[in-house]
Amino acid sequence: MKKILLIQTGGTIAMNAKGAGVELDPDRWSKVLYEEIPELNEIAAITTFPLFFEDSSDLNASHWIKLANCIEENYKNYDGFVILHGTDTMAYSASALSFGLKNLEKPVIFTGSQLPMSTIRSDARRNLVNAIELATMDFKEVGICFNDALYRGNRATKMSIGDFDAFNSPNFSPLADIGIQIQTRVLEHFRQGEFTNEATYSDEVFVLTAHPNLNPALLEGLNLDRIRAVILRAFGSGNFCVKGKSSLLPFLNRCKDAGVVVAIVSQADFDSVDLTQYSAGRAALKHGAISGNDMTLEAALTKLMFLLAHYDSKTDIEELFQQSLVGEL
Repeated sequence: MKKILLIQTGGTIAMNAKGAGVELDPDRWSKVLYEEIPELNEIAAITTFPLFFEDSSDLNASHWIKLANCIEENYKNYDGFVILHGTDTMAYSASALSFGLKNLEKPVIFTGSQLPMSTIRSDARRNLVNAIELATMDFKEVGICFNDALYRGNRATKMSIGDFDAFNSPNFSPLADIGIQIQTRVLEHFRQGEFTNEATYSDEVFVLTAHPNLNPALLEGLNLDRIRAVILRAFGSGNFCVKGKSSLLPFLNRCKDAGVVVAIVSQADFDSVDLTQYSAGRAALKHGAISGNDMTLEAALTKLMFLLAHYDSKTDIEELFQQSLVGEL
């Protein structure tokens, strides 16, 4: 029987319904887990580890590093890892670990729920059972298991607040579909050496969302001495205002002069940025911007955070950002 380490970080799955709201209940989560789902031990030999208990909106790079360190410290002792995590930033954490855990030979599966495990209609039981079983299989990357699907972690994004089908992978097929049988669609291997934990991340990234009537004067106060990369969430395939007083091209020029990486992703979930298609994209290229291709915001952000922490050269960072490191584009 395979050995799985179940790491608890908090989130809705660990909450208790009280009155009109819910709150984290770290003292009960393990008890509820085994009372509600005793058959988990028929799937694998499970060890639970309460790493921290936080609402996922409070998580940051320091928590990603704790998760990566926990997996590194236990890597040789377990066949797979399941991380219980809040849904709001699950795609960010999964993306960050996909870059930080190099040359994975074992599955690292994130899951959670839209309702606390203690409620009657909770989706926690199904998601957790599925995640544990997936962690015994031959996946060698970071994934998100939710609502009978396994998504590549750095391809997934949260699509719904109120549906059990909370996640989707807009531009990449699920790694597996879970029905009566688990049907694997994608089994890839990104290993190029021994497993290493390289989970360090920079916070020198700024995300800017283009919108009609955005006043570029508001950007003049940005201290580009403290920013090494900007992600511009553009319209469509990479469009934004380039005419008149609302033009963002002067801001791109400032970034270029300051040696700041400018990467463009789309506000649309499906399909890919193409900076050669329209005049705005071509202007962006002339002003030094690069394309995020079909990366999600979560993947683009955590990838830049990872690259900035490991490389000093702007050229190296831009080149690596546009290459697929672990299937993120």
